[in-house]
Amino acid sequence: MNYRHAFHAGNIGDVLKHMVLALVIEYLKKKPGAFRVIDTHAGIGRYDLSGDEAQRTGEWRDGIGRVLAADIPEAVATELAPWLETVLAVNAGAGDELRTYPGSPLLARMMLRAQDRLTATELHPEDHATLAALFAGDRQVKVIELDGWLALRGFLPPKERRGLVLIDPPFEATDEFDTLADGLIRGWKRWPTGVYLVWFPIKDRKTVNRFYTRLREAGIGRMLSAELFAGSPEPNGPMRGSGLLAINPPWTLANSLECALPWLTQTLARGPDANWRLIPLADE
Repeated sequence: MNYRHAFHAGNIGDVLKHMVLALVIEYLKKKPGAFRVIDTHAGIGRYDLSGDEAQRTGEWRDGIGRVLAADIPEAVATELAPWLETVLAVNAGAGDELRTYPGSPLLARMMLRAQDRLTATELHPEDHATLAALFAGDRQVKVIELDGWLALRGFLPPKERRGLVLIDPPFEATDEFDTLADGLIRGWKRWPTGVYLVWFPIKDRKTVNRFYTRLREAGIGRMLSAELFAGSPEPNGPMRGSGLLAINPPWTLANSLECALPWLTQTLARGPDANWRLIPLADE
């Protein structure tokens, strides 16, 4: 458990992940019935961008920093609004300075209605304590010190029978994609109608394609994957990207991403090879 998201909060991966998370939550709110968000690898919830970790890497400057500094076209702004409104809300009173970044559990909590619930699991003891303190006394939130993979066994399906599961593991182990596929398939079998959002890094194309193949072969239907590559600033440098896989995505999500991803790619580009892909892995 060496991974600490404080070094990476607000980076390009968070831009993709949190934009999609916010769009899906906004869609779930269109129906009056209660839903639950389950965040399996929740982190600490709120990140200090002026802190040592964030300042040491500065990754947020090439992520949320670029987005907020840009002139956003109206159509794109509509798709980014659910996410960016939470970012601006936690920075209210900071003037033009960006001091705080909301992680996925805080973003989700800020978007919930009175009838909705959040379950957030975090295994790292210090991070769990920080997250528990953030939501202390909040009756709509359960914070549990637990391996996120166990949450996919014990918490599905939720009693609300509506909602989403966000899976954002640290990818410290070399076999993390296998663990991810195993956990995701197991969770989907327990709750095949739930929405699942899975973030993953793209370092090796073959590994990602193998991951996609495993999910297809498991019989999971209605999958959509968004991939965003900021490009390499060095000629012939390594390509690095982020992926966000959605199982049972809202029917509106593909159009939202087709609108937002070209602009995000241009805004976040670090080299001429920046690009994006939207891959319908299965329709049914």
